[in-house]
Amino acid sequence: MSRLGRLINRYVRPYWGLLSVVIVLQIIATIMSLYLPTLNARIIDEGVVTGDTDYIWRTGAVMLLLSAVQAAAQIGAVWAGANTAMQFGRDVRTAIFDKALSFSTKEMNRFGAPSLITRNTNDVQQVQMLVLMTCVMLVSAPITMVGGVFMALREDVGLSWIILVAVIVLGAGIGVLVTKMGPLFQAMQTKIDTLNRVLREQITGIRVVRAFVREPHESRRFERANADLVDTTTTVGRLMAFLFPFVTFIMNISTVGVMWFGAHRIDTGDLQVGQLTAFISYLMQILISVMMTTMLLMLAPRAAVSADRIMEVLDTETSVAPPKQPAATPAAKGVVEFDHVSFAYPGAESPVLKDLSFRLTPGRTTAIIGSTGSGKTTLVNLIPRLFDATGGKVLVDGVDVRDYEPDDLWARIGLVPQKPYLFTGTIASNLRYGKPDATEPELWDALRVAQAEDFVYEKDGRLESPIAQGGTNVSGGQRQRLAIARALVKKPSVYVFDDSFSALDVTTDARLRAALEPETADASVLVIAQRVSTITSADEILVLEDGEIVGRGTHEQLLASNPTYQEIVESQLSAEEAAA
Repeated sequence: MSRLGRLINRYVRPYWGLLSVVIVLQIIATIMSLYLPTLNARIIDEGVVTGDTDYIWRTGAVMLLLSAVQAAAQIGAVWAGANTAMQFGRDVRTAIFDKALSFSTKEMNRFGAPSLITRNTNDVQQVQMLVLMTCVMLVSAPITMVGGVFMALREDVGLSWIILVAVIVLGAGIGVLVTKMGPLFQAMQTKIDTLNRVLREQITGIRVVRAFVREPHESRRFERANADLVDTTTTVGRLMAFLFPFVTFIMNISTVGVMWFGAHRIDTGDLQVGQLTAFISYLMQILISVMMTTMLLMLAPRAAVSADRIMEVLDTETSVAPPKQPAATPAAKGVVEFDHVSFAYPGAESPVLKDLSFRLTPGRTTAIIGSTGSGKTTLVNLIPRLFDATGGKVLVDGVDVRDYEPDDLWARIGLVPQKPYLFTGTIASNLRYGKPDATEPELWDALRVAQAEDFVYEKDGRLESPIAQGGTNVSGGQRQRLAIARALVKKPSVYVFDDSFSALDVTTDARLRAALEPETADASVLVIAQRVSTITSADEILVLEDGEIVGRGTHEQLLASNPTYQEIVESQLSAEEAAA
């Protein structure tokens, strides 16, 4: 089964009841539409010709009743079909979103945020449109084609060859056009991804663009991506624009043929006027059904491409899958142990982390310092299992992180990432992200510790002050302090600060670290830092270089014995002295 078939089968099946209603109503509407031309022919041949006014009124009343039934059935079928399609779209979007939430950083990097957004919006819309049109047309079109041929043959067999020729020519032309459209639809979806990626980069990096005066360059980049999409879309549009005139031309030529040859048969007495009228009606119904099928065939290639992209996401298994048999959840103590841990990115020539062994215990602060690219952030990502170690084990409270239910593991960890991210909402909604039932006093207490109380209090809405997407309406230092407060509200047993004080001035940094000590006294604290001044009071400092621990001890011990640490300290002191 194709990916399109699998997708539709999986997410339409729950709505089989609605689909059954669609099918029944479409059958009723189609039968009514097929019988009406015959009644019209009888009115002409048996009522008008003979002058039987009563017969005309009776048959006309029946036609009016059948038309009303047809209209009601068609409206009901469209309503049920639209409901099916909309619920299908809702379920697929939810499935893509849930799957994306389960992805590790590896899968997120593979797809990219712009592509995932396109797949969850534009691609779902294409398949949803196919489902809607299928519900509206798929039942009626085949019945109309087959039934129309049967009813037309009842009126006159001699003109049937016109139907055969018209359908063959129409089908061949449509087949050629649809074949050409398939690759174009694939290219079009890829170019929509590219356009979204360029636009997202430009909006996210607007400060960098302006700082380097690159507006003209970025404008040209966008114009190129936009032009590529326009070119492909225009080519598709031209093919589609040619399709409908082609279908109309075939319909008109067929009608002329029926009139021409039918007139001769009327002249010879082989055909009556009413029968010719009915035959033309059935021919139009057959060709319109072919045209409706054409619309489905036009939608199908693009929907198939979109379904491939959707199923690629849904079929991707996360590299950090939950365990089939989770371990018993131990009491949250906050003990984290790295047991000969190594990590290598897929395809990398050498591992980023090599045979790391250390232990975090409650009441102690462990700091990690090292040059850029030494593996500090990768190490941090192993604790909440954003990646899985490729060698050794990471244990939290004595249990391998791979054996935890994800929610149980994450409930123990308060992570403040290197690039703090705030969500659209308010300050309160962001602080409650890890603890939805947190009270206002708890929020203010966390803000006080994070040195964010003053600037929040000064805002008009205070805790209800709005936060824009990503926290772009607050400064970098305020964003960092709010992210720290968010972790404090959660009150986890393990705090992980990944270079979380980099945007703070020295005075604020010192006050924050002093306030943190009593707040985190019963928890394990891991601090990743670039500045030595941030970690001088840590109970243990690990010096990381090229993914290996090359020194461990207190600030004083490392300053006296570790050349790498001495070099880091001297470089920062030199920089500070030079700045002074």
